[in-house]
Amino acid sequence: MSFVLRGPVLEGTRVRLEPLEHRHTADLALAAEEDRGSYRFTWVPRADEVGAYIDAQLARAAAGKLAPYAQVDRSSGRAIGCTSYWDPRPWPDGTDLCAIEIGFTWLAASAQGTGVNTEAKYLLFRHAFETWNVARVDLKTDARNLRSRAAIEAAGARLEGVLRNWSRSWVPGEDGRLRDSAIFSITAEEWPERRARLEERMARRSSRRLRHGPA
Repeated sequence: MSFVLRGPVLEGTRVRLEPLEHRHTADLALAAEEDRGSYRFTWVPRADEVGAYIDAQLARAAAGKLAPYAQVDRSSGRAIGCTSYWDPRPWPDGTDLCAIEIGFTWLAASAQGTGVNTEAKYLLFRHAFETWNVARVDLKTDARNLRSRAAIEAAGARLEGVLRNWSRSWVPGEDGRLRDSAIFSITAEEWPERRARLEERMARRSSRRLRHGPA
C-alpha cells in the first residue's frame, strides 16, 4: 500500500490530539490513576506502566499499524488520555487507504462525560473521511462494555454486529481469553449527516458551558 499511516495534530476547541510521545508520560500517569472504575474492559496502563505502554504504541506505529495520539485538554495543556488510528486497510488494488479503525481510546475519569470524547471522535472522523477519503471508519469494543457501546453509538456509529471470540480480553482475571467484540462503523455516505449531528451536539454543549460555566 502506498499510503503511510501518520496522524497529524488535530485541533479542537476542548481537546488537541497530539502524536503520542514520551513527553506525555507524566500527565498520562496521573490521568490513568484518577479513578479506574470505568476501565474494566479497556487496556489502560497503571502509572508505572505508562512508559512501556508508549513504547508499545510507538513500536506499532513504526510498523505502520497505528497512529497513536495523546488527548490533550486545551484549557490545562495536560494530556488526559489516549486514542489512535489503527488497522489501516487498502483498496483491493493496494494503492490507497480504504478503511481505518479508531481504537485504543481511554480518558481520565475527570474528562469522561465532558464532551472531550465527542470532539476527539469528530476530529478523527473528519480527518479520515475528508483528508484520507476513506470509505469507512470502524470502532469496536468488548460486547459487555455497555458504557463504551453507548458512547460509540452517541458519536454516530452504527452497530454492525457482534463477532464472537474476536480479540483478546482486557478484563482482569481473563488473561489469555478471547472476548466477543461489538463492531460499529460510519461509512463515507453517512458522514455528512453524522458530521452535522456531531457539530450540533458540540454546539449545544458549548452553549450550556457558556451559560453555566465549565462542567
